[in-house]
Amino acid sequence: MFSIHTFNQAGFEIIALTDEKTGTQVEIIPAHGALLHAFKIPHNSGLLNIIDSYSSLQDYRTNQPEYFKSAKLSPFACRIPIGKYSWKEQEYTISKTVSPGSAIHGLLYDAAFTVTGQHADKNGAVLTLSYEYKGQDAGYPFPYNCEVQYSLQPGSQLSINTIISNLSGKEIPLMDGWHPYFSTGTPVDELELQFASTQIVEFNAQLVPTGKVLPFNKFASLTSLSDQFLDNSFMLDFTQHAPLCLLRDPHKQVDITFYPGTCYPILQIYIPPLRNSIAIENLTGAPNAFNNGMGLITLPAGESREFSTAIIATAW
Repeated sequence: MFSIHTFNQAGFEIIALTDEKTGTQVEIIPAHGALLHAFKIPHNSGLLNIIDSYSSLQDYRTNQPEYFKSAKLSPFACRIPIGKYSWKEQEYTISKTVSPGSAIHGLLYDAAFTVTGQHADKNGAVLTLSYEYKGQDAGYPFPYNCEVQYSLQPGSQLSINTIISNLSGKEIPLMDGWHPYFSTGTPVDELELQFASTQIVEFNAQLVPTGKVLPFNKFASLTSLSDQFLDNSFMLDFTQHAPLCLLRDPHKQVDITFYPGTCYPILQIYIPPLRNSIAIENLTGAPNAFNNGMGLITLPAGESREFSTAIIATAW
């Protein structure tokens, strides 16, 4: 049997989805960007949280603008240089920035989402959240609705679905993605990574794509992350068998596997300087897609698009 309950901790109101049989629990914070706060799985005689989140509301307020842990990335992901892009022969400049001229990770990363549905039974627990963006940023004056659904299923599987509905009277440019950081408590240099990709997106010195993709297969098999420095976009190869990405902790004997739908062709990997966690992000397009068009989605007026991914975490 699965259950859903709400509790308060460290300044956050948290909604927990729980598998009562195994103890697996997913925790979400709707008020701060529909944030994935925890994913706790059975490990030894207790639970292991594989999400590197914020210890408190104060920690969130201090560090969110730098790390964007578990942020919902919408209506664009990653960076748009100086916040400028052209759409339908008109120039736009994003107003919402973390520092002057630094438009990054969209407009909803700190939005207060509303709970619009929750259901739990013997098959799983589902939480649905929604935020209606009204076009208030002059750099993105296109109203749309963002619905996020977290679904905890047997076997410690978490499915995350997003539905974007165009409420504007015109076509709008769109990207979608997530920014979760994963940690087992083991230093990143002692973890191993594998993912299905034969191409890497070429970046310039400012970590902005040049428009080219280059051959790449370094992580075709499990590879140690020791001394690996990653802040890159990789093109996923959906012809390979799932899972398309595997993060392994050989010491704690934990596997975290990723099952993005074809709607998320970009795998973004980032290891922060402290090297105590790793961001593994599913994106619909490459950084600066609003300018380079790499994965940019055109969503017609009145239409919706759904984006789906799943994570399974297991101890072995």
